Amino acid sequence: MSLIDILFYFFATIAVVSASIVVFSRNIIYSAFSLLFTFFAVAGLYVLLNADFLAITQLLIYVGGILVLMLFGVMLTHKVVSVDMKTGTLKILPAALITSMIAGTLIGIFTVTDWRVAPLQTGDPIPTAKGIGEMFMTTWLLPFEVASVILLIALIGAAIIARREKEAK
Repeated sequence: MSLIDILFYFFATIAVVSASIVVFSRNIIYSAFSLLFTFFAVAGLYVLLNADFLAITQLLIYVGGILVLMLFGVMLTHKVVSVDMKTGTLKILPAALITSMIAGTLIGIFTVTDWRVAPLQTGDPIPTAKGIGEMFMTTWLLPFEVASVILLIALIGAAIIARREKEAK
């Protein structure tokens, strides 16, 4: 096994174990910190795939923004006690049926698809950030700006709706 294989299994193990802790832990602090390790492991997997732009984006947006926001929310609400987080009914049978249908579909897609294997790249890896940046500023400039305006409109609309509900109470 090469060093890349060992690193892949290391990051994959960290991602799977910490993601399972996120799902199965009853302590929200443990879940939030396990989510931190999951995000770092996914960023490590992106680095192994030579996807430098995705790795940096993963670290900046998810670890730097969303997770820190979640941790602050958890820390600011730690004095809330006896919160009942159970639903009234458990829908185990429909969930099991839907999960098995999705799993069957995915297994069928994986077995039927003729997977292309890219030739092994030799030499230095080609950075992806430069190409993505050039495409954002040339070919895809208009759709990128339209998407940013739509997101801004959605943000303003959400703020107006939240303020309107707050004033109504």
